[in-house]
Amino acid sequence: MEAKPGMIVRAMAGREEGRFMAVTSVKDGFVYLADGKERKLSAPKKKNIRHVAFTKAEINLDNLTDKGLRSFLREYTGNE
Repeated sequence: MEAKPGMIVRAMAGREEGRFMAVTSVKDGFVYLADGKERKLSAPKKKNIRHVAFTKAEINLDNLTDKGLRSFLREYTGNE
Protein backbone atom coordinates (compact mmCIF):
# COMPACT_ATOMS: atom_id res chain seq x y z
CA MET A 1 0.00 0.00 0.00
CA GLU A 2 1.28 3.45 -0.86
CA ALA A 3 1.32 6.07 1.88
CA LYS A 4 -0.36 9.41 1.31
CA PRO A 5 -1.28 12.35 3.55
CA GLY A 6 -4.41 11.82 5.62
CA MET A 7 -4.00 8.06 6.07
CA ILE A 8 -4.29 6.65 9.58
CA VAL A 9 -1.48 4.27 10.49
CA ARG A 10 -0.41 2.27 13.54
CA ALA A 11 3.19 2.64 14.73
CA MET A 12 4.82 -0.80 14.87
CA ALA A 13 8.21 0.19 16.32
CA GLY A 14 9.71 2.79 18.61
CA ARG A 15 8.29 4.70 21.54
CA GLU A 16 4.97 5.17 19.74
CA GLU A 17 4.49 1.42 19.17
CA GLY A 18 0.80 0.52 19.03
CA ARG A 19 -0.46 4.11 18.76
CA PHE A 20 -2.56 5.37 15.87
CA MET A 21 -1.34 8.47 14.04
CA ALA A 22 -2.14 10.42 10.88
CA VAL A 23 0.29 10.75 7.99
CA THR A 24 0.95 14.44 7.34
CA SER A 25 3.44 13.97 4.49
CA VAL A 26 5.62 11.40 2.73
CA LYS A 27 9.20 11.94 1.56
CA ASP A 28 12.13 9.67 0.61
CA GLY A 29 10.90 6.48 2.30
CA PHE A 30 9.78 8.26 5.45
CA VAL A 31 6.36 9.26 6.69
CA TYR A 32 5.71 12.23 8.95
CA LEU A 33 3.15 11.42 11.63
CA ALA A 34 1.04 13.45 14.04
CA ASP A 35 -1.40 12.45 16.77
CA GLY A 36 -2.42 15.91 17.96
CA LYS A 37 -1.08 15.44 21.49
CA GLU A 38 2.50 14.17 21.72
CA ARG A 39 3.18 15.07 18.10
CA LYS A 40 1.40 18.17 16.86
CA LEU A 41 0.49 18.78 13.22
CA SER A 42 3.04 21.61 13.18
CA ALA A 43 5.88 19.30 14.34
CA PRO A 44 5.25 15.75 13.05
CA LYS A 45 7.38 12.69 13.85
CA LYS A 46 9.65 11.38 11.09
CA LYS A 47 9.33 7.58 10.88
CA ASN A 48 10.56 4.93 8.47
CA ILE A 49 7.67 3.76 6.31
CA ARG A 50 8.55 0.13 7.12
CA HIS A 51 7.76 0.78 10.79
CA VAL A 52 4.07 1.56 10.32
CA ALA A 53 1.02 -0.57 9.52
CA PHE A 54 -1.59 0.97 7.26
CA THR A 55 -5.29 1.05 8.06
CA LYS A 56 -8.20 1.74 5.72
CA ALA A 57 -9.17 4.94 7.53
CA GLU A 58 -8.37 8.40 6.18
CA ILE A 59 -8.92 11.94 7.39
CA ASN A 60 -9.00 15.21 5.50
CA LEU A 61 -6.09 17.33 6.75
CA ASP A 62 -7.43 20.60 5.31
CA ASN A 63 -8.32 23.00 8.15
CA LEU A 64 -7.70 20.23 10.71
CA THR A 65 -6.64 21.22 14.22
CA ASP A 66 -4.74 19.16 16.75
CA LYS A 67 -7.92 18.91 18.82
CA GLY A 68 -9.88 17.65 15.81
CA LEU A 69 -7.20 15.06 15.08
CA ARG A 70 -7.20 13.82 18.69
CA SER A 71 -10.97 13.53 18.58
CA PHE A 72 -10.91 11.54 15.32
CA LEU A 73 -8.20 9.18 16.58
CA ARG A 74 -10.05 8.66 19.87
CA GLU A 75 -13.21 7.65 17.99
CA TYR A 76 -11.23 5.46 15.59
CA THR A 77 -9.43 3.53 18.33
CA GLY A 78 -12.71 3.07 20.18
CA ASN A 79 -14.22 1.34 17.13
CA GLU A 80 -11.36 -1.09 16.70
